[in-house]
Amino acid sequence: MKIGVFLIIEAYSLETNSIEKYRCKIIDMNSKYIYVDYPVHLKTKKTSEAFRSGSKMNVEYIGNDQSVYRFKTEVKDRKRGKIPTLALLKPKDDDVERIQRRQYVRVDAAIDAAIHSKENHFAPFTTVTVDISGGGISIILPKGMSIQEEENIYIYLVLPMLSGEYYYLDLSGEIVRIIQNENNANTASVKLVSLSEQDKQTIIRYCFEKQREARQKELQ
Repeated sequence: MKIGVFLIIEAYSLETNSIEKYRCKIIDMNSKYIYVDYPVHLKTKKTSEAFRSGSKMNVEYIGNDQSVYRFKTEVKDRKRGKIPTLALLKPKDDDVERIQRRQYVRVDAAIDAAIHSKENHFAPFTTVTVDISGGGISIILPKGMSIQEEENIYIYLVLPMLSGEYYYLDLSGEIVRIIQNENNANTASVKLVSLSEQDKQTIIRYCFEKQREARQKELQ
Protein backbone atom coordinates (compact mmCIF):
# COMPACT_ATOMS: atom_id res chain seq x y z
CA MET A 1 0.00 0.00 0.00
CA LYS A 2 1.07 3.55 -0.65
CA ILE A 3 -0.34 7.07 -0.66
CA GLY A 4 -2.69 7.64 -3.60
CA VAL A 5 -3.91 4.04 -3.83
CA PHE A 6 -7.68 3.56 -3.99
CA LEU A 7 -9.39 1.25 -1.51
CA ILE A 8 -12.68 -0.58 -1.86
CA ILE A 9 -14.41 -0.88 1.52
CA GLU A 10 -17.10 -3.39 2.44
CA ALA A 11 -18.99 -2.44 5.60
CA TYR A 12 -22.28 -3.35 7.25
CA SER A 13 -24.98 -0.69 7.03
CA LEU A 14 -27.64 -0.42 9.73
CA GLU A 15 -29.83 1.57 7.32
CA THR A 16 -30.01 -1.14 4.66
CA ASN A 17 -29.23 -4.11 6.93
CA SER A 18 -26.71 -5.33 4.37
CA ILE A 19 -23.07 -5.08 3.29
CA GLU A 20 -22.43 -1.91 1.30
CA LYS A 21 -19.42 -0.98 -0.85
CA TYR A 22 -17.51 2.28 -0.72
CA ARG A 23 -14.45 3.79 -2.36
CA CYS A 24 -11.79 6.00 -0.81
CA LYS A 25 -8.16 6.97 -1.31
CA ILE A 26 -5.12 6.77 0.96
CA ILE A 27 -3.92 10.31 1.66
CA ASP A 28 -1.38 9.56 4.41
CA MET A 29 -0.08 6.66 6.50
CA ASN A 30 2.34 5.76 9.24
CA SER A 31 3.37 2.63 11.12
CA LYS A 32 0.03 2.42 12.96
CA TYR A 33 -2.66 4.00 10.83
CA ILE A 34 -3.87 4.45 7.25
CA TYR A 35 -5.50 7.84 6.68
CA VAL A 36 -8.17 7.93 3.97
CA ASP A 37 -10.62 10.53 2.70
CA TYR A 38 -14.26 9.96 3.56
CA PRO A 39 -15.57 6.87 1.71
CA VAL A 40 -18.00 7.41 -1.16
CA HIS A 41 -20.78 4.88 -1.75
CA LEU A 42 -20.20 3.12 -5.07
CA LYS A 43 -23.86 3.28 -6.14
CA THR A 44 -25.22 6.50 -4.62
CA LYS A 45 -21.90 8.39 -5.05
CA LYS A 46 -22.62 10.08 -1.71
CA THR A 47 -19.97 10.61 0.95
CA SER A 48 -20.75 8.49 3.98
CA GLU A 49 -20.75 9.89 7.51
CA ALA A 50 -21.71 6.52 9.00
CA PHE A 51 -18.17 5.40 9.83
CA ARG A 52 -17.60 5.92 13.54
CA SER A 53 -14.73 4.89 15.77
CA GLY A 54 -14.85 1.12 16.14
CA SER A 55 -16.60 0.52 12.80
CA LYS A 56 -15.23 -2.71 11.31
CA MET A 57 -14.76 -3.32 7.60
CA ASN A 58 -13.10 -5.39 4.90
CA VAL A 59 -10.74 -3.57 2.54
CA GLU A 60 -9.44 -4.47 -0.93
CA TYR A 61 -6.75 -2.74 -2.97
CA ILE A 62 -4.51 -3.40 -5.97
CA GLY A 63 -0.84 -3.88 -5.11
CA ASN A 64 2.27 -2.98 -7.07
CA ASP A 65 2.24 -6.48 -8.62
CA GLN A 66 -1.35 -5.85 -9.86
CA SER A 67 -2.72 -8.49 -7.48
CA VAL A 68 -5.75 -7.78 -5.32
CA TYR A 69 -5.08 -7.72 -1.58
CA ARG A 70 -7.62 -7.94 1.21
CA PHE A 71 -7.53 -7.26 4.95
CA LYS A 72 -9.81 -6.49 7.89
CA THR A 73 -9.57 -3.22 9.77
CA GLU A 74 -11.56 -0.75 11.85
CA VAL A 75 -11.94 3.00 12.22
CA LYS A 76 -9.79 4.35 15.07
CA ASP A 77 -10.45 8.08 14.66
CA ARG A 78 -12.17 10.72 12.53
CA LYS A 79 -10.68 14.10 11.75
CA ARG A 80 -12.30 17.14 10.19
CA GLY A 81 -10.50 19.83 8.23
CA LYS A 82 -9.99 20.88 4.65
CA ILE A 83 -9.96 17.14 3.86
CA PRO A 84 -11.98 15.12 6.40
CA THR A 85 -10.23 11.81 7.06
CA LEU A 86 -10.68 8.46 8.71
CA ALA A 87 -7.81 6.79 10.54
CA LEU A 88 -7.89 3.05 9.85
CA LEU A 89 -5.88 0.55 11.85
CA LYS A 90 -2.98 -0.54 9.66
CA PRO A 91 -2.85 -4.34 9.29
CA LYS A 92 0.22 -6.43 9.99
CA ASP A 93 1.84 -7.96 6.92
CA ASP A 94 0.63 -11.43 7.94
CA ASP A 95 -2.98 -10.18 8.08
CA VAL A 96 -3.01 -9.04 4.42
CA GLU A 97 -4.23 -11.75 2.04
CA ARG A 98 -3.56 -11.83 -1.68
CA ILE A 99 -6.81 -13.07 -3.16
CA GLN A 100 -6.20 -12.99 -6.92
CA ARG A 101 -3.50 -12.38 -9.47
CA ARG A 102 -4.77 -9.55 -11.66
CA GLN A 103 -2.00 -8.50 -14.02
CA TYR A 104 -3.29 -8.16 -17.55
CA VAL A 105 -6.62 -9.88 -16.94
CA ARG A 106 -8.58 -9.37 -20.16
CA VAL A 107 -12.34 -8.79 -20.21
CA ASP A 108 -14.80 -8.34 -23.06
CA ALA A 109 -15.97 -4.74 -23.16
CA ALA A 110 -17.46 -2.37 -25.74
CA ILE A 111 -15.91 0.97 -24.74
CA ASP A 112 -16.09 4.14 -26.83
CA ALA A 113 -12.66 5.02 -28.20
CA ALA A 114 -11.10 7.63 -30.48
CA ILE A 115 -7.94 6.68 -32.39
CA HIS A 116 -5.35 9.09 -33.80
CA SER A 117 -2.12 8.35 -35.65
CA LYS A 118 0.97 9.85 -34.02
CA GLU A 119 2.53 10.34 -37.47
CA ASN A 120 -0.71 11.35 -39.24
CA HIS A 121 -0.66 8.17 -41.35
CA PHE A 122 -4.45 7.93 -41.28
CA ALA A 123 -7.42 10.15 -40.46
CA PRO A 124 -8.66 10.00 -36.83
CA PHE A 125 -11.64 7.73 -36.27
CA THR A 126 -14.00 6.66 -33.52
CA THR A 127 -14.74 3.04 -32.70
CA VAL A 128 -15.43 0.66 -29.82
CA THR A 129 -13.20 -1.84 -28.11
CA VAL A 130 -13.67 -5.59 -28.23
CA ASP A 131 -11.78 -6.25 -25.02
CA ILE A 132 -9.40 -4.54 -22.61
CA SER A 133 -6.69 -5.42 -20.10
CA GLY A 134 -3.99 -3.66 -18.12
CA GLY A 135 -1.62 -4.25 -21.01
CA GLY A 136 -3.66 -3.63 -24.13
CA ILE A 137 -6.95 -3.43 -25.98
CA SER A 138 -8.57 -4.79 -29.13
CA ILE A 139 -10.52 -2.39 -31.32
CA ILE A 140 -12.91 -2.71 -34.24
CA LEU A 141 -11.53 -1.18 -37.45
CA PRO A 142 -13.94 0.81 -39.66
CA LYS A 143 -14.62 -0.71 -43.06
CA GLY A 144 -11.95 0.29 -45.56
CA MET A 145 -9.59 1.59 -42.90
CA SER A 146 -5.95 1.22 -43.92
CA ILE A 147 -3.81 0.84 -40.83
CA GLN A 148 -0.52 -1.01 -40.46
CA GLU A 149 1.05 -3.13 -37.77
CA GLU A 150 3.66 -1.29 -35.65
CA GLU A 151 1.69 1.93 -36.14
CA ASN A 152 2.02 4.26 -33.13
CA ILE A 153 -1.30 5.72 -32.02
CA TYR A 154 -3.04 7.87 -29.45
CA ILE A 155 -6.09 6.31 -27.79
CA TYR A 156 -8.81 8.26 -26.01
CA LEU A 157 -11.04 6.03 -23.87
CA VAL A 158 -14.05 6.66 -21.64
CA LEU A 159 -14.37 4.06 -18.88
CA PRO A 160 -17.81 3.87 -17.20
CA MET A 161 -17.46 2.58 -13.63
CA LEU A 162 -20.17 0.83 -11.62
CA SER A 163 -20.22 3.85 -9.30
CA GLY A 164 -21.50 5.98 -12.19
CA GLU A 165 -18.18 7.79 -12.56
CA TYR A 166 -16.55 8.21 -15.96
CA TYR A 167 -12.78 8.18 -16.43
CA TYR A 168 -11.33 9.85 -19.52
CA LEU A 169 -7.96 8.34 -20.43
CA ASP A 170 -5.41 9.68 -22.93
CA LEU A 171 -3.20 6.70 -23.80
CA SER A 172 -0.42 5.76 -26.19
CA GLY A 173 -0.35 2.46 -28.02
CA GLU A 174 1.20 0.38 -30.77
CA ILE A 175 -0.69 -1.75 -33.27
CA VAL A 176 0.76 -5.23 -32.81
CA ARG A 177 -1.61 -7.27 -34.96
CA ILE A 178 -4.36 -6.81 -37.54
CA ILE A 179 -6.96 -9.58 -37.51
CA GLN A 180 -8.77 -10.09 -40.80
CA ASN A 181 -12.33 -11.38 -40.30
CA GLU A 182 -14.18 -12.73 -43.30
CA ASN A 183 -17.73 -12.28 -41.98
CA ASN A 184 -17.21 -9.53 -39.40
CA ALA A 185 -15.31 -6.27 -39.12
CA ASN A 186 -11.53 -6.44 -38.92
CA THR A 187 -9.97 -5.83 -35.54
CA ALA A 188 -6.61 -4.62 -34.28
CA SER A 189 -4.71 -5.68 -31.17
CA VAL A 190 -3.08 -2.71 -29.47
CA LYS A 191 -0.32 -2.78 -26.88
CA LEU A 192 -0.50 0.07 -24.38
CA VAL A 193 2.87 1.80 -23.97
CA SER A 194 4.19 4.39 -21.49
CA LEU A 195 1.16 3.68 -19.30
CA SER A 196 1.12 5.68 -16.07
CA GLU A 197 0.55 3.83 -12.81
CA GLN A 198 -2.67 5.77 -12.22
CA ASP A 199 -4.09 4.91 -15.65
CA LYS A 200 -3.07 1.26 -15.25
CA GLN A 201 -4.79 1.11 -11.86
CA THR A 202 -7.94 2.65 -13.35
CA ILE A 203 -8.04 0.09 -16.18
CA ILE A 204 -7.42 -2.83 -13.83
CA ARG A 205 -10.14 -1.56 -11.52
CA TYR A 206 -12.50 -1.42 -14.51
CA CYS A 207 -11.60 -5.01 -15.45
CA PHE A 208 -12.11 -6.07 -11.86
CA GLU A 209 -15.59 -4.53 -11.79
CA LYS A 210 -16.53 -6.13 -15.12
CA GLN A 211 -15.45 -9.56 -13.86
CA ARG A 212 -17.42 -9.12 -10.64
CA GLU A 213 -20.46 -7.96 -12.60
CA ALA A 214 -20.24 -11.03 -14.86
CA ARG A 215 -20.00 -13.37 -11.87
CA GLN A 216 -23.05 -11.76 -10.26
CA LYS A 217 -25.06 -12.23 -13.46
CA GLU A 218 -24.09 -15.90 -13.55
CA LEU A 219 -25.49 -16.34 -10.05
CA GLN A 220 -28.82 -14.70 -10.85
